[in-house]
Order: sequence, then structure tokens, then C-alpha cells
Amino acid sequence: MTTRDRDYGDLLVLMALAGFTLWYLFDAIRVSSAVQNLLLILPLALIVLTIVLLELVVRLRKGTLLARPEDEPLRQTLPVVGLFAAYVISLETLGFDVATVLFIAAFLVLKGERNWLLLGGYSLAFGFGVAFFFALMLPYPMHMLILQG
Repeated sequence: MTTRDRDYGDLLVLMALAGFTLWYLFDAIRVSSAVQNLLLILPLALIVLTIVLLELVVRLRKGTLLARPEDEPLRQTLPVVGLFAAYVISLETLGFDVATVLFIAAFLVLKGERNWLLLGGYSLAFGFGVAFFFALMLPYPMHMLILQG
């Protein structure tokens, strides 16, 4: 691979994600190392850093870390960004529980899932599971439509 054939975009995104995650984690620890402050931040930071490391290892083994993408993923990315924006806007109206279930279902449909039983079951189980978890763990009330928040 010549220097002209290299694309550093993916590597820069992974490094920026890891850097921001570490900065945020260390800043949160500096402000307060209390369990309530780090209850969500620490596990999520560890998950993000693990995913970044795994992606780097997989890409290095395949030799695709600096390879140029063959097609432009913008047409695939923009609908997901729009769907996420609609999700965030709908949280106050639909509640965190229902909005999350609908977001997951719409995302799966957008990505090509056509098995309605799997789509509905996964969306309901994961969406309400996440909503229930956050309702229990966060110290402030969340707007829910169905679950008690």
C-alpha cells in the first residue's frame, strides 16, 4: 500500500473516540470519585475503550486499518443520523420507554430486518429493558409513557 492509497480517517476517529472517552472519564473522576458519579460513566468508558481496542486489533490483523473504503457510506449514514435525531426529539413526547422501542424497531427495519416476530420481540425486550434499567439506576425521574419513571 503506497502513501497515496492510505486513508487515516478511521484511525483518527478511533483515536479521537478513545481520547475523548479517557478525558471524560478522568475529568469525572477528578470532579468526584463517588460511586453515584461513576455508576454509568466508568462501565461505559470501559466498554467504549474495549470496542476501540478490538476494532484496532481486528483491522490490523485484516490489514484494513488504513485501507480506503470502496464506497461512500454517507447514503447509509444519513438515514441513521436522521432517525437518531427523531428519537431524541420524540423522547419528551413519547417517553423514554416507547421512544426507545420505536427507535430500535425503526433502526432494524432500516438495516433490512424483515422478520416481524424477531423485530418486535427484540425491540420490546431491549427497549423496555434499557428503559427499566435507567429508571432504576438514575437518581432523577425520567419521563416514561408505560413504565413508571
